[in-house]
Amino acid sequence: MGAKTAVLAYADVAVADILQDSPESDHDYAAALVARVRPGQCIEEDGEELWELAEAVYPPKGTVCALSVPGLDLVCDQEFMIDRPSQLAEYLVAASRGRRLYFHAMHSVVDWLAFAIWEDGRLVRSLSLSPDAGIIEDIGQRLPFELPYWEGRHRVESDAPSEVEGPYPLPFHPLELGERAMMEFFGFYVEGCMAGDEAAEPVVDVWAVELQGFRVTPPEN
Repeated sequence: MGAKTAVLAYADVAVADILQDSPESDHDYAAALVARVRPGQCIEEDGEELWELAEAVYPPKGTVCALSVPGLDLVCDQEFMIDRPSQLAEYLVAASRGRRLYFHAMHSVVDWLAFAIWEDGRLVRSLSLSPDAGIIEDIGQRLPFELPYWEGRHRVESDAPSEVEGPYPLPFHPLELGERAMMEFFGFYVEGCMAGDEAAEPVVDVWAVELQGFRVTPPEN
């Protein structure tokens, strides 16, 4: 699996309801959104026309992708990838007052997943884990879509003899739960690696939704 994400979404309604209509982002609103999440930074066009959502969810370092339309501000930036979502910068959380804030980050190289939800600025769920680090953060009531994974319905099967590797250190593969969380939060997935009864068809075409791209650098002295 090559799934990687670094996404924040400020939403007034279900994110999928907006994205499935492939809304066209206003350039000036998108630029203002980037300025809000990266205050004090130098922001300029990245030279690309637009970023398709499929690739925008994990832009290169120094690039921020943004979509700003009525009811949704979606921004993708590797700077958001922190091990403990509960420690997301306060100004980013404060910007979600009166809205729902979603955080989703995963990295396939280390099989790490982190996601969180805030309601009107209040953290209601945060999870971060990887096979090497174990459970880094597990705050709030587990969401309904998580339960089959925690209950052991999607254990990782190893082809290697148990005396060589031992059992997988978590009751599920983080990236499989990460894909399920993407579906629940945003209506799409990155690679579609979901299992059993939890498999679902995306309602958002990740090649039809386009984001604005910006280069973000520290201010010159």
